Amino acid sequence: MSILDDIRWSGLKGGYKVIYDPRPALQKLAVHYTSKSAWDELWNELHHQGDVGDASYAAVVEIARISEDHAPAYWGAYGLAATIEEARLLDDQNPPVPDWIEPHYSVAWQTLLHLALRDLATSTDDETANCALAVVALRRGRLSLARMAMCAEDERAEMLRSYFGT
Repeated sequence: MSILDDIRWSGLKGGYKVIYDPRPALQKLAVHYTSKSAWDELWNELHHQGDVGDASYAAVVEIARISEDHAPAYWGAYGLAATIEEARLLDDQNPPVPDWIEPHYSVAWQTLLHLALRDLATSTDDETANCALAVVALRRGRLSLARMAMCAEDERAEMLRSYFGT
């Protein structure tokens, strides 16, 4: 049985802490991987001001699976997964990964690491590079480095100037 077939999806909560079933948006991505409307929906529903829910974790599993068929993976796959994981790690008010999702979530992160390393070798756009680097850093347990990677270059430069001076 696929994780998508589990009846518990219909009771999952997203970033607004209300029930949200991301399967329709994920199914749209499976057919139209770069669908702006599907990605926008997932970004809007799966996290909100640092809040994530169990639907967020379940969606990461499917985002990783869908992204395996695309080279390079869409930068938003890395960015959304990294944003969800960052929120999970930083705020203990966010729920833990449910037991039934956890084994799949762990495999998804291994998949995302593999894809990120692959895409870093050939990526030419900043969004993909930054978000893929964040995935690598998170998978290696380097939360601060991941947070820095998610910043734009000018933001990182400003932080370094602030810390080290000119």
